[in-house]
Amino acid sequence: MSITRIPIRSGKAFYLNRGEKLKVICPEGEQVSDMFCFDKEDLDNRLSNGKTFDYEESLLLSIGNYLWSNKSDKMLKIVEDSCGIHDFLLAPCDAKTFEIIYKDKQERPSCFNNLYQSLKAYGVEKSQIGTAFNIFMNVNFDWQGRVSVEPPRAVAGDYVIFEAQMDLLVALTACSAEMSNNHSFKPIDYEIISLES
Repeated sequence: MSITRIPIRSGKAFYLNRGEKLKVICPEGEQVSDMFCFDKEDLDNRLSNGKTFDYEESLLLSIGNYLWSNKSDKMLKIVEDSCGIHDFLLAPCDAKTFEIIYKDKQERPSCFNNLYQSLKAYGVEKSQIGTAFNIFMNVNFDWQGRVSVEPPRAVAGDYVIFEAQMDLLVALTACSAEMSNNHSFKPIDYEIISLES
């Protein structure tokens, strides 16, 4: 399959079959992609940061780590990672995020809404979307546990490859939060690598 581009501040949903690989690319550098996924056959079985932290015994996830579901199933395995810095702590930005953190009440794109708008055609409800795996997002925390969002370290061409451990419904965004992307919005590319490739 050829590379698909997700335009700035938007999202896309698609199916990923067990054994297929998903390559997520940062084509221009310093751009985050929120990823959320579901068991294709059971939308109540969905990505869980808590279960992932439990079973991987780490807040820092890269090559060799699995992303787990709320029902304790392996969903994705990280098999290649040229960046190595991602976040699984912070929730997708939404209208309240911009109001509380950015003091901005204007209607604008958000990762949560872009995930939902992409997923609703597949029967997903808003309440089913949880904390996303924030690909390329650079969140630091100090010894007191205080978090800070720093510019992504991803440079142009950096990528992550995930291998599906079950049949999945996946959604990706090109993140809409200024702070997460060093105050500049750029696209995200992805490619599905089939079993025959």
